Amino acid sequence: MHIPRLYLFVGYPGAGKTSVARIIHEKTGAVHLWADQERLKTFGKPTHSPDESLQLYTYLNELTDKLLSEGKSVVFDTNFNFRKDRDHLRQIADKNDAETVIVWIVTPKALAKQRSVHDQNLRNGYEFIMTENDFERIASHLETPDEDEKIIKIDGTKIDKQQVIELLHL
Repeated sequence: MHIPRLYLFVGYPGAGKTSVARIIHEKTGAVHLWADQERLKTFGKPTHSPDESLQLYTYLNELTDKLLSEGKSVVFDTNFNFRKDRDHLRQIADKNDAETVIVWIVTPKALAKQRSVHDQNLRNGYEFIMTENDFERIASHLETPDEDEKIIKIDGTKIDKQQVIELLHL
């Protein structure tokens, strides 16, 4: 019997969460809910305001619930840097008899910051300029997973597809 999985991510902006999410999606066929892409699709020119984020994540949480209830696995590609948010999604997974897998992309802060703030490429496929203040605000709120949380750590310095497949037993 297939048990659906819910993949959640912890890590700094620029840690490599989307790179890992793409590998999981490609290897398993799990639905890739990419918050940055959904934000762009929904709002056109996102402001990242609290109201916008509330609307976005309410929708994505409801969609996650629906997909898991249909027996589909979900790769929820965003920062779950707050324990309360991880717990909330874990409750949604539990309600749907799904397994929650928390993937902690461990990347040195300086490298993640460089990727997020200083690299000249588009951030996750759309033009969103992350300032150093934006990065520091988000990074300062990262609540590292507790010992009672089942996590899998992945080195975000250089994402290795084979390593991701092996660590996540894909």
